[in-house]
Amino acid sequence: MKDLVQDPDPREMTVWLHEERASVMPFGAPNQRTAFTPERIAIETNNGRVVAERLRPRASFKGHEQRTPWDPLHRAYFNGYALWTYLTTPFLLKIPGVDVREAESWTEGKEVWRRLRARFPAHLATHSDIQDFFFDRDFMLRRHDYSVDVACGFAAAQHVYDYTEVGGLRLPTRRRAFRRGTDDRAIEEPLMISIDLSDIHYA
Repeated sequence: MKDLVQDPDPREMTVWLHEERASVMPFGAPNQRTAFTPERIAIETNNGRVVAERLRPRASFKGHEQRTPWDPLHRAYFNGYALWTYLTTPFLLKIPGVDVREAESWTEGKEVWRRLRARFPAHLATHSDIQDFFFDRDFMLRRHDYSVDVACGFAAAQHVYDYTEVGGLRLPTRRRAFRRGTDDRAIEEPLMISIDLSDIHYA
C-alpha cells in the first residue's frame, strides 16, 4: 500500500519502557538499525554512523492519503511509534498526561469486553490522540482501536491474541490490524498489518 516491500526475515525490536524510544534491526541493510524518538527518526549503522535522518518527522506526513508512498524514514518512524505503543501497553496508560476513562462496553460474539478510552498528550508519538483498549473478563487486552493519523486518519481495529508470559507479565504475541467500519467492527479484508512476536525478554 505504501510502495515498500517487506521481506519475511525476522527482526529484533527494542523499546524503552520509561521513555518513548525504540530501535529495530536490521533495517535496510544487515548492518543498519533505526533510532526513533518523537522528535527524530534516523537510520544508523550498527556503530552509530547516521545514514539518514529526519527531525520533526511527524510533519513529513502532512497531506498524506492512505496510499501515499512512504520513504524509508516514514516507515522507520511508523514502525518506531507503533511498536513502542504496542509493546508498552498497558504501562503507557499510566504515563503522566494520558487521560484514561472507562467507556461503553463492547459485545464480541458471546463475550462482553470492557473498554478503556485513552486521550494521549501531543508530546507522545502514537497513532492518534484518542484510542480505545478492550479487555475481556480476565483483564486481558483483546482489541485496540485507533485512527492512523499518518495515513489520512483511517479507522483501524487491531485484534491481539496468543498470550505468553515473560518475567511474570503476560502479553500478546499476535497482532492483526484491519480497517474499521462505520459500525466499529473490523473489516477483515484486506489485512492491513500482521505482527508476530517471539523471544521476548525484559532487561
